[in-house]
Parts: sequence; C-alpha cells; structure tokens
Amino acid sequence: MTGLPEPGVGLVARGADWRAIREAFRWPDEAVRPQARFNIHAATVGKWAKAAPDRVGLRILRDDGDWREWTYAELDRASARLANAFTARGLKRGDRCGLLLPQTQEAMLTHLACYRIGAVVVPLFTLFGEDGLRFRLADSGAVHVVTDAANLPKILAIRDDLGDLQTIWSVDRPAHGAWGFWQELAKGRDSFADADTTTEDPAFLSYTSGTTGPPKGALHAHRVLLGHLPGFETHHDFLPQAGDAFWTPADWAWMGGLCDAMLPSLFHGIPVLAHRMPKFDPERAFDLLARHRVRNAFFPPTALKLMRQVDRPRERWDFSLRSVGSGGEALGENLLEWGRENLGLTINEFYGQTECNLVLGNCASVFAPRPGSTGQATPGFDVAVIDAQGAVLPDGEVGEIAVRAPNPVMFLGYWNRPEKTAEKFVTGPDGTRWLRTGDEGRREPDGFFFFASRTDDVITSSGYRIGPSEIEDCLTGHPQVAMAAVIGLPDPVRTEAVTAYVVLKPGESAGPDLLADLTLRVRERISPHVAPRAVHVVADLPMTATGKIMRREVKRKALEG
Repeated sequence: MTGLPEPGVGLVARGADWRAIREAFRWPDEAVRPQARFNIHAATVGKWAKAAPDRVGLRILRDDGDWREWTYAELDRASARLANAFTARGLKRGDRCGLLLPQTQEAMLTHLACYRIGAVVVPLFTLFGEDGLRFRLADSGAVHVVTDAANLPKILAIRDDLGDLQTIWSVDRPAHGAWGFWQELAKGRDSFADADTTTEDPAFLSYTSGTTGPPKGALHAHRVLLGHLPGFETHHDFLPQAGDAFWTPADWAWMGGLCDAMLPSLFHGIPVLAHRMPKFDPERAFDLLARHRVRNAFFPPTALKLMRQVDRPRERWDFSLRSVGSGGEALGENLLEWGRENLGLTINEFYGQTECNLVLGNCASVFAPRPGSTGQATPGFDVAVIDAQGAVLPDGEVGEIAVRAPNPVMFLGYWNRPEKTAEKFVTGPDGTRWLRTGDEGRREPDGFFFFASRTDDVITSSGYRIGPSEIEDCLTGHPQVAMAAVIGLPDPVRTEAVTAYVVLKPGESAGPDLLADLTLRVRERISPHVAPRAVHVVADLPMTATGKIMRREVKRKALEG
C-alpha cells in the first residue's frame, strides 16, 4: 500500500482468514518511510474538516446530563485559534506542553493545537498529587501547562520547582498566575498552517506508571497513530462501519484512552463521546451506552468486572453495542461468557504497553477468541517469545514476549534515558532486533499468545515458575469473589508460597468454608502445585490509574505487615 486510505476506509482489508489478512497487509508509506510527511492533526480533524465539515467529531457529556456536539469544522477552527494563542505566548515546535485535564473538549483541542504547532503534549492524570506532577513536569521540561480550576492549586504549589515552566492556562477562568484558556483562544485567528512534521517528529510524551523505579517518559512520534490503526480496526471487528460511535471510561491521559480510543476514532471520522466519571459507576455506564447510542467501547478489565455485578443489564437498558475491546489484564473465560450473555457480543481482548501498543489482539468476526489468550499477532507486527539472549523459543515454551523492531507503533525512546532505552531492546543470534516487553508468556502452534505475568511478578515455588493471572482468573470465577491478586511470599522451604488476596462481591461475607473452597477450586481447576497456601479477604486492592491491580504493592504491604 502506498498512501493513506480514503476517509472512512480502514488500513486492514476485511477477510475471513487471519493468516491471509496478515499476509496481505501492507503499511502505508507514511507509516514506514522516516522522512514522509505526516501530522496527527492533519490526518484526523484536518482531513475530516475538508471531507465532511458538518460531521460530528466530539460529543461532550456534562455531569448534569446535558451535552454539546462539535463538528469537525468547529474542532478545526477552534484548534487553529488555540494554536495561535499558544504561539503568541511562546509555545514553539519541540516544546513540551503539560495537559492536566480529564476527558474534555479543552483536552482534545490542546492535543490538536500542539500537533499543529509541532509541540509535544505531556498527558497528565488528574489524580496525580504534587509529587507526581512535579517529577513529570520537571523531567519533561514542560514550558506550558493546561489545567482547570480544580487542579490549578497543585500546579501553583510546585511552580517554583519547575524552572522551565513559563505559562499556565486555566480552562475555567483567568486566575492568579494563569491565562484564561477560552479568553485567549477567542482572540486567535481561525486558521493555522500545520507544522511540516515527519513520521519521526515527536508528538507526545507518555509516562509509564512507575511501578519499578521512577516513571519513564516514553516519547512517541506522529506515526504512532498509524501504528495503532491495524489493532484498533481489528479488535473492533473491522471498524469503521456505518453508525459507529465510540466511548471509553479510560482517561485520555493514558495510552489506552488516547491511542486505543480518541485518536484512531478521529482518524476514521467516528464520533467520540467524552465523559469522565469521577468514579466509575457501572449502572451509569450502561445508561450512557443506551442514551448516546454508543456502538464501540474500550473497557479496562476492572470496569468489566464492575459491570458484571449489575443485574440484568440487557433487560434494563436498550443499548446496542457492536464491539468492545479490553486490555491490560487477562479477561478469562468467565468475563468472555458474561460479555456474550449480557453485552450481546464477544469482547476482543488485546495486548500492548505504553512503549509498543496493540501488537496482539482478537477479532471475533474472523476467529473465536481463546479463553485466557491475548490473541494473535496484529497485521503488520511480528511478535515472538524469546529467551534472555534474544533467541526465539519454540512454541509452547514460556519466555519473554517481544516485538520485532522497528515498527510504526514503537516509541522513539525514553526521554533523557538512553541507557533505559538500550535495555528495552535485544539483538538475537540471527541479527533480529527485538523490543522486550518485560512480560512473560508463550505462543501456541496455532498462533495464540498467552500472557503469564510480568517478569518480576513470576512466583518461584518448589522449583516451579508460576504466573498469577491464571490463578486470579480461577478465583474470580467463584460466585462470591469480585477481584483477586496473587503474589509469592518468602517461604523457607518452597522459596515462595503462593498467596491470594480476594475482594468479595457486595453483600458477601467470608464464611467458615470459603477460604478452603477457594484453595480447592484452584487445586481442582488448574493444578495442586499452583494452589494458594493462604487466602486473605481484603476490602480493596491497590490499582493503577488505568485499572490494573498492582501486585508489587500488594506484596510490599504484605511484607511490611
């Protein structure tokens, strides 16, 4: 393929055979030629503002239930005005602009304006405290920050520690030390020439969760949008289709919300619903799906587990989902079956990480997802399981999941950390360069990949290397259990003892036989050698902002206790 497809056409051609689809796929020239011209704004809102100016690109849902729709032409003009306002206050190509907002129209406009300028967006999660913000803003050298009245005090409190920070914007109103976002936008011209960026020019700097050491900034180029399209299209069963409309509860500050939802939807001209709940409410989520005729959604596994607790959703709400994707933790057979019965579809699980996303996935319209599997290699990607030296392991053996480099979705490197970037890659005996994911898993002969655990979450017990995911899935299949985390704790005989922590469903209590029943369940359903030596009932489990259970934090608390 040379050149991008026409508006409304996917990169991946529909088919009935996954192998044939993969073999026929070709990256567009803009994705793989380093000096090709490509700009995220031009390829999304800019394209549709010309092709279909009155098409709805964004629907903002407020807490009071009212909403406001933005056409692509309106988004294009407003982002031009904002780009002019930003440049008038000194933001230039290559500068970093911190973005501390939830899912809002101002967040989308800031992304678009920065891409037009050639500046680099630094998405920041609104639940970050002063320490988390201080590190990321100082490390990135952000010169501008866009935020709201609720988060402005945190920025003002650390401003003196941020030597590079020059300008703060408040989307609510001008404030002491902050320019008024809308007031300055209104002064700008409604035209702006997009920066002549290449595929390799940086677009945004996304910080990892920092569960091992301080957070690292993964710098992504404009081509990252193209790199996400094959996985996005296929795990939504060949999106775009007529009537598609997208929503995710995942915050746009994270890779899942930004690149598994917002940006690829804009590329394909699919309306994006923006509504960030302060706390995820599963009943409200079902109501939102029905009221706003959402056809496509990305739900993190934790959201699905909470939605699973809602009684009779298809009887109570008239929603009509066409596709649901999920990633971040293994779903397991129970959630897949629940999705078929209660969402009316097969949830397509996918796999990726901040540095290299959507490289494995499922596509239920082509092949039946395998319970416990993260799917098969996405068109355009070569994925393997390797050993420590970078040699590809035979099918069935557990090793580290790796992705052949280079490819369009892969990050440019860690910001100011060349040594960490080098550690992320390994060159195998045959000369193949692989990006190491840090995740252990295996590939089966039919092409399905099975995630085992993070390399540092592996439990070593009685000579066995045990991954926690399968055990956790077994435990959450129990009718009384909502969530589970499994870790290894020091044991003088076994090296580590498999230990489980479970959160019960609302209204359930730990009866005298429950803990023994859970251990027996794992013994019988998986294997005696992975059965927990101890099971503890807890009120909650520590999770990242993206809904992943933090096993390392569970372990830390257990060791301290």
